[in-house]
Amino acid sequence: MQGLFFESDTGARYALRFFVLLLGFWTAWRTGRAVADGWNNLPLVVAYTFLLGGLMRFLHYALFQGPFLNLEYYVMDVVLLLVFSLAGFRHRRTQQMTSNYYWLYQKTSPFSWKSKG
Repeated sequence: MQGLFFESDTGARYALRFFVLLLGFWTAWRTGRAVADGWNNLPLVVAYTFLLGGLMRFLHYALFQGPFLNLEYYVMDVVLLLVFSLAGFRHRRTQQMTSNYYWLYQKTSPFSWKSKG
């Protein structure tokens, strides 16, 4: 157990990487939903995702000795997290529009709605 974070490429290390990745994607999804719950706009989702990207870079640095100040990896993290946060935002906004304004809109997919009229 002593070498859990220091051994290279073991099963425990892959499991930990998967858990951190899953945690990041789930947090991005919940961030998008939280912004939509407050009826805020899309730029706030993007701003929060940039902050979340910095947090994920820190986790990769602290747990896996990856580079912390690397623009390429940061952009890659932000783009992946942005996909999940925008999906969470859009999914929640669709639920809001079709349930709060059910006489105006109907759901066409989990991420879109259309006017009834």
